[in-house]
Amino acid sequence: MSGSLHDVKNEIWMKTVVISIGILVLGVIAYGVLAMGVGSMKHHEWEEAHDELENAESSWNTANETGTLAEQESANLVWEDAHHADIDAHLSFLTWDTAGKTIMVMFIIYAAFYGIAGFFNSIQPEEDDHHYGDDHEEHHGSASPILMAGGILLFMMGFPGFVTTCKAWLGLDYDADMGGFMLSSIGSMILIMGIGNWWNEDLKGFPEQIATSHPFEGQDIRKAGMWIFLISEMMVFATFFSSYLRMRTGWCTQWAVDAGKCDVVDTTTASDLLRHDVMTLLPGAINTFALIISSYTIVLALKAAKNVDWQPSKNKLMAKLFPSRKKAVRNYLLITLALGSLFIVLKLVEWSHLIAEGFTIDTQAGSIFFVATGAHGLHVFIGLLVMLFMIFKADALEDGYDENNGQGIEYFGLYWHFVDLAWVAIFPAFYLY
Repeated sequence: MSGSLHDVKNEIWMKTVVISIGILVLGVIAYGVLAMGVGSMKHHEWEEAHDELENAESSWNTANETGTLAEQESANLVWEDAHHADIDAHLSFLTWDTAGKTIMVMFIIYAAFYGIAGFFNSIQPEEDDHHYGDDHEEHHGSASPILMAGGILLFMMGFPGFVTTCKAWLGLDYDADMGGFMLSSIGSMILIMGIGNWWNEDLKGFPEQIATSHPFEGQDIRKAGMWIFLISEMMVFATFFSSYLRMRTGWCTQWAVDAGKCDVVDTTTASDLLRHDVMTLLPGAINTFALIISSYTIVLALKAAKNVDWQPSKNKLMAKLFPSRKKAVRNYLLITLALGSLFIVLKLVEWSHLIAEGFTIDTQAGSIFFVATGAHGLHVFIGLLVMLFMIFKADALEDGYDENNGQGIEYFGLYWHFVDLAWVAIFPAFYLY
């Protein structure tokens, strides 16, 4: 690709392959410690609590048949305590087991993006060191959109088989569909190659394109495009809120009233299950603060990138964490990635608790809750994948992000702030109302 602003050698991309191996190892270690280690101990405690519950239930049945009223009341109290202990032990096991599995899967995806994208770019023929000059050579197009679109097409075509195969491997009562699984896997690889090609183009850099037509004349095209994209996203989340408010207010269409269906709809929501116990609200509350703080750290990354007079902090700890402008930008992005990853882990832990309590997607309230929070979680995760490249770019370029290319962080920050604001609205509506 001629006309690039940066000469990016193939060995830079080989670093991502090495990094991907490290990420994969960390994911396996996290799974071993959390799911296999602590999770196994918690599972043993759950089995013991369940055995005690069965003994208490047996004693309670015996007391009901032959015991006095006092013995029945005493046996009932013992059963209630054992029942609560069994639930607590089960949820404790789910917390550690789900956290370990989620971290491992996330890190496998992170490693796949770094590994496949890095290897794909590292085997491309290197180009001559040719920079923009007086000719103002333009970007002549990209293969990334067609690769990404084709990859998504194949992934979705094989997705049903991918899901059933994964369920079969998990020991559930499903027949594996290896054809669909392979088709979806090939689509995923092509998708990552397309994203990797886009990463390569962005890393080499091209002059910012400026809009020439009203109403965005003079504005950066990427910035205008991001705002248009966010407006469309607001419409998507507005449908989730309108569906939820309609259900919570008990509004029913006339045809449903005539059909007698309004009285049989179960409107028990996640908030009904969550708000009775402060501890069950804790994951959502922590996630709220995690996203708010992550919005602050992305701003700090942008501020450091654009500050030509940046100096290390006089605080010794801060000076070690952020010794230079380049490392400050990278480390602020790493903190943002960690906070976003924490959000995903706690979200799936919370989901596992709700499903264990019987709140599933096969109800009206459950479908609205899981689709809305799941769509938001998907937006967070997509943002994390973009952030992986931003972290790599901050470290790969000689000067990292600076006042000349920091707008990339700014545009991503717009998206990340939207994700944050969406959650600030979702949390009180779906968890407290």
